[in-house]
Amino acid sequence: MLTTVPLILVILQVSRCVLGVAHNIQRLHRRLSSLPPDYAPHRIAPHPDQEMRLTIAMPQVNESGLYTALLDVSDPTSKNYGRHLSAKEIGRYTAPQPESIQAVTQWLDANGLAYTPATHSGDMLQFNIRLEQANRLLDADFTTYIHEPTNTTTIRTLSYAVPEYLHEHITLIHPTTQFLPPIRSRRGASPIDQLATRQTGPPSTCMESISPSCLQSMYNIPTDPATAPNNSLYISGYGDEIANIDDLKGYLSQFRTDIKDPNFRVLSIEGAPNDGAGTFEANSDTQITVGLATNVPITYLKVDKAGAGVTTDDLINELQYLLKQDQDQLPSVLTTSYVFQETEDLASFASTLCSMYARLGAMGTSVIFAAGDSGVAGGFLQGAADCDDKPFVPTFPSTCPYVTSVGATQGLEPEVAWTSSSGGFSNIFHRPSYQNAAADAYIQRLGSTNAGRYNASGRAFPDVSVHGVNFLINFAGEYSSAFGTSMAAPTFASIIALLNDRLLAAGKSKLGFLNPLLYSSTGAATFTDITSGNNPGCGTDGFPADVGWDPVTGLGTPDFSKLLDVVTGGVVRSSQNAENGALRTSVAVLSHVAMWTLATIISSSINIF
Repeated sequence: MLTTVPLILVILQVSRCVLGVAHNIQRLHRRLSSLPPDYAPHRIAPHPDQEMRLTIAMPQVNESGLYTALLDVSDPTSKNYGRHLSAKEIGRYTAPQPESIQAVTQWLDANGLAYTPATHSGDMLQFNIRLEQANRLLDADFTTYIHEPTNTTTIRTLSYAVPEYLHEHITLIHPTTQFLPPIRSRRGASPIDQLATRQTGPPSTCMESISPSCLQSMYNIPTDPATAPNNSLYISGYGDEIANIDDLKGYLSQFRTDIKDPNFRVLSIEGAPNDGAGTFEANSDTQITVGLATNVPITYLKVDKAGAGVTTDDLINELQYLLKQDQDQLPSVLTTSYVFQETEDLASFASTLCSMYARLGAMGTSVIFAAGDSGVAGGFLQGAADCDDKPFVPTFPSTCPYVTSVGATQGLEPEVAWTSSSGGFSNIFHRPSYQNAAADAYIQRLGSTNAGRYNASGRAFPDVSVHGVNFLINFAGEYSSAFGTSMAAPTFASIIALLNDRLLAAGKSKLGFLNPLLYSSTGAATFTDITSGNNPGCGTDGFPADVGWDPVTGLGTPDFSKLLDVVTGGVVRSSQNAENGALRTSVAVLSHVAMWTLATIISSSINIF
């Protein structure tokens, strides 16, 4: 009997050791079978002490409820149309599962890592970590890779692991295995010797070059200044792109002499620089929006990150910044002229980002993306022959069901599809119900054309289109002709910003997520149908434009006056009604979940943004 107690203590100690070992067994969380095409290890390896920022995403309490609520406030036939959700209401859907936040924070605490919430809801945590420690923590091999076609460098790993017990509590760690090659829009660089002259109707010079007056005439865009408060348009500023203020002022002096003091600012996240000569994407976006969305407050949101070039880091950094803001600090419209190649290997990452765009839409932001500039080969920069005899290549984020994708047209009277405008069907996201009728009708007419090259049940894009060829853009006093869906997206965003101005001035809600309205019978009727042209690629003629919606030009091109009649004709409810206690779609999640999450974060000494 004297040896019984010591024997029990030994057994307990051994049991704890065994359990501790089991608790820390690493299991593979993500692995790529090979390095993606066009990537190669960079000749300069990252320093082991280099610091990187990682983001961990956790399961949400009711993610499907978020999508239901988003459609409820975005469907013009719903009694809740226009009654956008607050950040607190969003948190009832997107707060992390309590057991997940507990498990993940305890793991980070045990490894001496200080973390902060990356969103209002706390479903994402971010932390800084030395590269050498990240390799040990995740059984990874972080390496600098270069995307050779764009000369873009990025730090990634081909695999990583986490303790087995954490697998059900972690949906994503970024940046790790996410290799989404950046895609730049096509750009024209030919100098223009003579500027187009302003006229009241479409002048003959609009056939050769597009200025604000051309677009105003083509789409009935007003020139009188916006007046409503709480309206704003944000432009995504990624990579090394610079929006030059002097170039903007020079542009306005030529084409909008009535705008003496542009309502424009640059907002840098974490001190991202915006100095030096203006660059293609930034100058194009700013000059188009300021030149069209008269007096709407416009912000160039400059995103900072480690590394060179435009990568998916820009997307997630921008979203995390925006989703820390209160609802009244969010933009009414967000336009982005960068697209990435959709790959099925990145389904989890793309779905995480898409969910974040859904939150913005639910809170009243219209999220707009360029569709891409390589036809049905959408993601290939160097020659579309890379996808010969293979499935067509959709572009992301345009394939996210909760953003509005903008294609491009060319020509005047009539406009036709621009031959490089990307469009098609997602291989990741299912087709949303709001576009079922439009997409089904097109596919039925298409018949056997392109059979086997696209996913007929996938989210169809683009949603709309706008002229995208021969735009005049100022670079240090010299004008160049620019083209691409990156011209079309800010043009459409400007139209939406001006519609919001009229709505807000009338005491109504801003538009928010647009697609259910656009695909409604009244919304679709406001667009000019584009029925000629196609978007070749991958060794084919691509998809043909046709009557109604098509995957080249979407629903067609907008008419501001017709859209204004629809959105102010009784389909948009006053925001005051929502404030007076109008009912919303409810969610069966107790408020103590969000409160528990906040308490957990505070107890872990997190600095709440």
